[in-house]
Amino acid sequence: MMYKPSVRFLALAFLVSTLWSCQAQTPLAPKINGVSFVASPQEFSPEQLQKPQQKVAANAVSIMPYGYVSDQSKVVQFNSKWQWWGERIAGSKHSIQMAKDAGYQVMVKPQIWIRHGAFTGHHAYDNDADWQKFETSYRDFILTFAAIADSMQADLFCIGTEWEYFVEARPAFWTSLIKAVKEIYKGPLTYAANWDEYQKTPFWNELDYIGVDAYFPLIEDKTPSSAAVSTALLPYKTHLKELTERFQKKILFTEYGYRSRDKTAYEPWDADRSGEVNIKAQVNSYKGFYQTFWQEEFIAGGFIWKWFHNYKAAGGTEHNGFTPQNKAVESVIFSTYSKSNL
Repeated sequence: MMYKPSVRFLALAFLVSTLWSCQAQTPLAPKINGVSFVASPQEFSPEQLQKPQQKVAANAVSIMPYGYVSDQSKVVQFNSKWQWWGERIAGSKHSIQMAKDAGYQVMVKPQIWIRHGAFTGHHAYDNDADWQKFETSYRDFILTFAAIADSMQADLFCIGTEWEYFVEARPAFWTSLIKAVKEIYKGPLTYAANWDEYQKTPFWNELDYIGVDAYFPLIEDKTPSSAAVSTALLPYKTHLKELTERFQKKILFTEYGYRSRDKTAYEPWDADRSGEVNIKAQVNSYKGFYQTFWQEEFIAGGFIWKWFHNYKAAGGTEHNGFTPQNKAVESVIFSTYSKSNL
């Protein structure tokens, strides 16, 4: 005699199946200890991807293919022959595979470079026709890499980075983009909102993580103490906790970091090449950041800005930029990352 399952049994089976599906789609570590891996000009060896594990105990990397927008153009150019190897499709796919083979969790984070380094958050057009032209090309850019992320089983996909005005002015586009991405990529999604944008981003309900680029303006001290940095971060911690409770999503620092220069905690987003080298300021700022956030359950983790494939040539004690490579702050990161998933 054929057994006819009860309604309760079917409901239970559906619930178990749903929970298993959700678990399978979100295999991320309890704490995402990541680095933002800068696209390489040329192909590199798998051994070079071992350095983030060895030097800072990283368990995740952000792979960042790039598209470009010029002053005159209304379209995103990508996968062009003149781009760096790691920015194009073939290089991105190879980098993703090498990262997965090395045991990293991978976030695919397609980004846009606007000519002369203009801030994406201010990017705008004067009329609807220009907006639509730009949106069509941006959608193509994002969906191309969403398909790659899905085919290569990337662990996380980021739909955009620091598009404050674009998000505010064109909300219908972002709703449709998220829907289109979900039809292609079946894993967790985030968006990288700038530090002054995340509280008004309208689509957190549609994503899996609240992504924040954590360049919070703090204090103007030349060499801030870790305690002073931690104290200055407390109001932001309160805002972030309120947001995660409201949306029931964890906070992911899609980018975070401090330069090794004077006043590094004052305007941490400042990427110009000026400023006196100050290794201690970077060390103390990282310590204060970790003291404030890394033991909190509502913080999913984050990706350090930034890490270069050629370790020997990157950073160093005379370098005032963001990368922690070959600097004293590596030991601070290693200590924090190595302990956070025990």
